[in-house]
Amino acid sequence: MDEDVTIDPAHTRPAGATDDHVAASGKFTEALAYLERARGHLYSFHRLVGEADAMLDEVIEHLEACGNEALGRRVAEELQGRNVLPGRWTFQIVEEFDDGYYTVFRDLETTVRNEIMEGKRHVYEAEMKHNRRTAGRPGHEATPAEADESAPAPA
Repeated sequence: MDEDVTIDPAHTRPAGATDDHVAASGKFTEALAYLERARGHLYSFHRLVGEADAMLDEVIEHLEACGNEALGRRVAEELQGRNVLPGRWTFQIVEEFDDGYYTVFRDLETTVRNEIMEGKRHVYEAEMKHNRRTAGRPGHEATPAEADESAPAPA
């Protein structure tokens, strides 16, 4: 790395941290980002299934209005409020995921980062930024403070 350009202290590689330390922590953080995306999709699934179930009220109402009471009753009894997995509505799936796999994953990512990177986040990315940017060019500032210093003064 170019030593005359700094990385802010919150993202500087700790003393003794090897490339493997940085890679392990960075990859774990990347994996957590994927898990966060998956969690978002799970919450979307939760909301979408809930909305679909709520729409069945109108389906039943319209079936009854057009004289298909038996069919409306069948939808109400067989489908409306049905578990999506044995014994579970989607809120229960979300809770089990959050309290189980997600919590363990997130906590272990933090533990690994704390133990090998002194708790510093995104050291891998900070070093990548450092190596890819063009020092001294507008829009390539090392830190927000440096960007503030290079911003034109208000007229």
